[in-house]
Amino acid sequence: MQKRKLQMSEGWLTQYQRSIDDNATFWAKKSEIIDWIKPWNTVTSGSFQEGNVKWFEEGILNVSYNCVDRHLSKYADRIAFYWEGDNPKHSQALSYQALYDRVNRFANVLKTLGVKKGDVVCIYLPMIVEAPVAMLACARIGAVHSVIFGGFSPVAIADRVNDAKCTFIITADGGYRGGKSIPLKTNVDEAIKNCPTVEKVLVVEHAHNINNWNDKIDVHYYKLAQQVDVFCPIEPMNAEDPLFILYTSGSTGKPKGVVHTTAGYLVYAATTHKQIFDLKDGDVYWCTADVGWITGHSYVIYGPLANATTNVLFEGVPSYPQKSRFFDVVDKYKVNIFYTAPTAIRALQAEGDDAVLANTKRDSLRILGTVGEPINREAWHWYHDKVGKGKCSIVDTWWQTETGGVMISPDHTQYQKPGSAMYPFWGIEPAILDKNTANELKGALTAHDYGAIVIKRPWPGMMRTLWGDHKRYMDSYFNVYLGYYFPGDGAYRDKDGHYWISGRLDDVISIAGHRIGTAEIESVIDSHEAVAETAVVGIPDAIKGEVIYAYVILEKGITPSELLKQDIMEWVRKTYGPIASIKVIQWVPMLPKTRSGKIMRRILRKIAHFEEQQIGDTSTLADANCVKNLIANRSDYRIVKKGSQ
Repeated sequence: MQKRKLQMSEGWLTQYQRSIDDNATFWAKKSEIIDWIKPWNTVTSGSFQEGNVKWFEEGILNVSYNCVDRHLSKYADRIAFYWEGDNPKHSQALSYQALYDRVNRFANVLKTLGVKKGDVVCIYLPMIVEAPVAMLACARIGAVHSVIFGGFSPVAIADRVNDAKCTFIITADGGYRGGKSIPLKTNVDEAIKNCPTVEKVLVVEHAHNINNWNDKIDVHYYKLAQQVDVFCPIEPMNAEDPLFILYTSGSTGKPKGVVHTTAGYLVYAATTHKQIFDLKDGDVYWCTADVGWITGHSYVIYGPLANATTNVLFEGVPSYPQKSRFFDVVDKYKVNIFYTAPTAIRALQAEGDDAVLANTKRDSLRILGTVGEPINREAWHWYHDKVGKGKCSIVDTWWQTETGGVMISPDHTQYQKPGSAMYPFWGIEPAILDKNTANELKGALTAHDYGAIVIKRPWPGMMRTLWGDHKRYMDSYFNVYLGYYFPGDGAYRDKDGHYWISGRLDDVISIAGHRIGTAEIESVIDSHEAVAETAVVGIPDAIKGEVIYAYVILEKGITPSELLKQDIMEWVRKTYGPIASIKVIQWVPMLPKTRSGKIMRRILRKIAHFEEQQIGDTSTLADANCVKNLIANRSDYRIVKKGSQ
């Protein structure tokens, strides 16, 4: 077998070097990937230190126009979306012309309701065609959209609606997932009881569920759509006008409203999508992410549509109604590029090749991508050898809600190293710092001496602020290591110069690639009537990457029981959402706290990970005996059989 190169390709390397040597000229050229109403004057300005980075200033454009209108002269009949419902019998194909018509009509419905430029519109929809249509309609008229994942609970919805002071909500009468009906409208009804700013709820008919109806607030989308014109003029937007808010978890209880602006984000999303996935004219591309996450924004909607791509939009789950569903869909639409999460790959791998792969061909696949968390080697090899039949490149991408697009990724033309994100993308200049001294670590490192990964210079796709809280923006990302953007992850660089992401350094748990702040979950558990105090940490899980280990102090007089554990777990699923998977609840009389009252999570992690020999100094604890009690009563989840906890 011929030895494959470890170096990035000449084309990638040349472009990368240009992007570092003359960053402004490089991105000036890349800005030609989109159309401008008025050209920009300044490529970039501002700095991390001042928190005032801008890109393509004075430029005027419209994102909806760039994703739809400008393609009509050449690609009006090209399929923009193959929509595949949860039920395999439900599907539709939507051309760019049909998408244009729907976006215009939806935009006019929003204007009829009183939505105007600068208003914040909450979108809480299943993965149906109306989800991208609603997003593009907001962009068309200059409204700022805030998409909320359809699996979130009424409490989570209310938190996000209130933080953004949304006046309008777009939802559906219901959705489907794995054959089950999801009560989206019911969740919104419950949420808005505590959302005083909401004026109207626009309801898309999809699941035909019977819902409560409030004529003062609720509006039938399809009834109103029949009364509006099919043409809506675009709103000219400044390059730095907000395009959307997307909430992500942080290390404190309140979710962070990440703000992405118009021009830099679109340039970066389109550029990364085209290059990293080796996009060719006529490709069928499928990113399985929900639009409620940043991957859905950048690599289901904005990047692909800016590149006139044919996309698959999927409402369902990987294994319903049969274990081979993902790859049945790949065969049905002759998908060339497939982008999914390691969690899904591991879950399918666990089902066995006969159930998942035996009855599918997958011959159309050329590029396989992963997103959300580093992929483990075993899953990487199964994905490459079995799913891709050894002939597909794998791009294991590292990036975040805050970055807007991929930051580090393998070069699809070269050798891919299982588990490594490998190369920084064009214009991205990473460094690895000592976590304590902030000194830059040069040369090769190992998994045991990893540091904090940081980015040295701005890039077009980066967020601009946190909605209504610029101080938190600076404190969270730029004041930790002055002069750098700090994403919160650890990493090391091997002898070949390839980057390996080692996971979170802050109090965030990554469950199936979804970042959940420990404080958010603790707040939900604490709201249970039987609970006095809680601390949670992440523990390894073969499928989801991490799940929750909860240390719980009960109220006085409450008797611990397995039934109470199950009730608390269900409370969290109901209050926060099903993604908050608690694997272990350990009853504890006290938590390891310093004399000032701070919980020492380092100790809790070591105990939950069975690494008590590495706990280290406990001299600052108010009660050092607490640790012995925690260890003695620890749950050995490693031998707990499935379904017994």
